[in-house]
Amino acid sequence: MATFSVKPSQRFRLPDWQTNSYLLSTNAERQRDASHQIRQEARILRHETNNQTIWDEHDNRTRLAERIDTVNRWKEMLDKCLTDLDAEIDTLTQMKELAEQNLQAKNLPMDVAIECLTLRESRRDIDFVRDPVETELRKEVEVIEATKKALQQKINQAFEQLCLLQEVQQQLNLDHRGKMETLEIDRGCLSLNIKAPNISLKINPARVPKGSTTLQQWDDFSQFNKNRAEAEIKSATELREAIALTIAETNNELEAQRVATEFAFRKRLQEIEKVYSELKWQEKNILEEIAELQEDIRRLEEDLRRKILNLKLVHTRLESRTYRPNVELCRDQAQYGLTDEIHQLEATIHALKQKLAQTQDALDALNKHLARLQADIACKANSMLLDTKCLDTRRKLTVPAEKFVPEVDTFNRTTNRTLSPLKTCHLELA
Repeated sequence: MATFSVKPSQRFRLPDWQTNSYLLSTNAERQRDASHQIRQEARILRHETNNQTIWDEHDNRTRLAERIDTVNRWKEMLDKCLTDLDAEIDTLTQMKELAEQNLQAKNLPMDVAIECLTLRESRRDIDFVRDPVETELRKEVEVIEATKKALQQKINQAFEQLCLLQEVQQQLNLDHRGKMETLEIDRGCLSLNIKAPNISLKINPARVPKGSTTLQQWDDFSQFNKNRAEAEIKSATELREAIALTIAETNNELEAQRVATEFAFRKRLQEIEKVYSELKWQEKNILEEIAELQEDIRRLEEDLRRKILNLKLVHTRLESRTYRPNVELCRDQAQYGLTDEIHQLEATIHALKQKLAQTQDALDALNKHLARLQADIACKANSMLLDTKCLDTRRKLTVPAEKFVPEVDTFNRTTNRTLSPLKTCHLELA
């Protein structure tokens, strides 16, 4: 006979079952309502965040574009500053080289002035005088030294200014490179979008990197570089004008001194030539006087010899008449005449000897003075030759080196051109 087995478990009551069904239904409604609420909130949040993200991305794109424009304007200003700076560096360098060339060109006038002073040291005796020519030559040396000092000072200033310009150029280049790199980075950021393959999440991208600056500091930095570049360019321009003025002034001063020195040379040469001509004329007269005096001495000596012969004749006559015999040895008129003739001849011979001695003394004095005169003439000729050589040497200041041909041989002291008869005499005497 079949049996009914009872399952050993808890049995619920019908109200419990109904309650459970009611609770499940009620919970389902409540969960659906909550889910609906969450879905609505999620949709609102999605729309709001999408809009916010779109506007944020748009605003940041605008900010990036504006920042790119700002940086690009600064880059263009720096480009202009660099262009002006490069041009100023080139111009100032050329002016500095011109000043150096002018400084180098002052070596020739200095060498010429020193050579002239050295040559004039060879003047002799009384001609070794501190004349206006030497004064002008020494003044010329002082002027050249002053011009070289002024030019060297400007060259040093130009070198220092070039260093400052290059320093500013380096700073501007650094700033310019920074602007270029910034433009490249910002333009790259502006070109990115959510579909770009190279976007990714980064670790703490909102951090403030070390060395960051404020916008004001960034603007002040570029403004300072720009202002400094403009100030240095202005200083360089003023320095260039000062260098050009110094070059012109030094050249004018040196040219004026050259003209003054050569005028002094020509004036001194005229003075020496005038004195030389006077001395040559005196020499000619003295030589003529010596010749006449020598002729007079010869005649005096002949007259003296004749007077001695006449005296011998009278002595012989008187001596012979002392041998007259006896009463014939009388003091007659012939005896008195011969005696008087002896006294007269002796007085004449004494006068002739005295005059001959005076004449010979005068001849000796003339010869001595002639020697002094000829020595002074030789000094004058030497001085004229030296000053002529100096003037010839100074032609280097006006004649190009490739066309310069000395007109006076430095070693042999001979001319390479036809000279006037007076100067030819100078050279022959020298």
